[in-house]
Amino acid sequence: MKAKITLLFTFLFLGLNLVNAQSNEEDMATLSIMTEYAKAKNYEAAYKPFMELRARNPKFNRATYVYGEKILDDKIEKSTGADKVAYINDLLKLWKERREYFASKTPKGEFGVKACQLMYDHKDILNKTVEELYECFDAVYTEDKTDFKDPKSLYVYFKLMVELYDAGKKPAKDLFNKYDDVVEKVEDEVKIASEKLNKLIEKEDAGTPLTKKEGQYKRYYSQVLNAFDKISPSIDSELGDRANCENLIPLYQKDFEEYKNDAVWLKRAVSRMYNKECTDDPLYIKLVKAYDETAPSADTKYFVAGLLLKDNKETEAISYFNQSFDLETDKFKKSKLAYRIGTILKKKGKYGQARGYFRNALKLNPSNGRPHLAIAAMYAASANSCGDTTFNKRAVYWLAADEARKAARVDPTLKKSAAQSAASYSAKAPSKSDIFSAANSGQVVKIGCWIGASVTVPKV
Repeated sequence: MKAKITLLFTFLFLGLNLVNAQSNEEDMATLSIMTEYAKAKNYEAAYKPFMELRARNPKFNRATYVYGEKILDDKIEKSTGADKVAYINDLLKLWKERREYFASKTPKGEFGVKACQLMYDHKDILNKTVEELYECFDAVYTEDKTDFKDPKSLYVYFKLMVELYDAGKKPAKDLFNKYDDVVEKVEDEVKIASEKLNKLIEKEDAGTPLTKKEGQYKRYYSQVLNAFDKISPSIDSELGDRANCENLIPLYQKDFEEYKNDAVWLKRAVSRMYNKECTDDPLYIKLVKAYDETAPSADTKYFVAGLLLKDNKETEAISYFNQSFDLETDKFKKSKLAYRIGTILKKKGKYGQARGYFRNALKLNPSNGRPHLAIAAMYAASANSCGDTTFNKRAVYWLAADEARKAARVDPTLKKSAAQSAASYSAKAPSKSDIFSAANSGQVVKIGCWIGASVTVPKV
């Protein structure tokens, strides 16, 4: 009897395995058909096997969702009216299903943002209000800020906040806080991409060719930086004059007593007033002092230095700038700080000290070409004062052009403008006929004053 029962279970087990094998074969065949059509961008033909596999075995393979997204995107693009709405809703449903069956490969932030962006892009046909769309983005940002990193969606998220503020549905405090949230998030993403790109640039500079995969990563990180470089001015433009001194000063005066020991609030208030040039108001000095007392840091020393400069206490200001730079430990922030200090010193005409900070900025973040352009501009501005002859004065422009070309080489966001600057400087340098007349082809010209550099005359 026992043997018969064992035999029965054996047949049942084999039968189930046979059914599963047949099911897997059918699913694999359907997946293969869908994939081949989708790869050929024949999404119309891919739609039927996609829907069959999705209904029959939704957790069979993640490719169902990867290609399914493209298939439904195609349907949305080519449809109108009620059909379009149905396909949009089905794509939203598809992302939820993907999250259900492949959670580890479906980050909440990334796919939540895609859903919000899809609804925003089709807000009219879906009858979505500004409030609904903002709440969608805000919920994703709150739940998974790390993976909320699409440049376009970050811009839209803030744009919606501006619309709510303009409609009287959000207070100024919320608007300014959200601006800071988004700007800080953009800076975080730029930092991540820059650090990864820097490693590849350093490898190339050391004379080691990049692998094919590294070359692809370099292009990707460059594209990321370009995307954020484009949206950053748009975010500032959206804020516009809403964050002017007339609005900021009363708000911070009202909230000062409540937040005077809150380092984050003080940092944001000081930074915003500084960026909006509200530094002449006594409140700015009050905020800077409170910030420095509450949380002394590289940031606070920088702002104190700014106050000292306003009082023409340049020696003390530079001492504070040096303290600020020494206190910063984060390489990316230290690079940004060095550039900011260099820019201030450049405006003050302290070119030698400014160049030192610009070079520090480049060491810390080689993929940022702006310090190169700043140095080039200082060289060009000093041509008349740093050369001892007409020829040598114009030779300074070779140094400027070379510095601008470095910016074009390392920074994907400046490639065009840096190349134009280099061409402009080169046009002001000695011509071939000038070199022939001076009879110094191939010789080294020493440039004096603060520049203290040499340039080789091109051979003609």
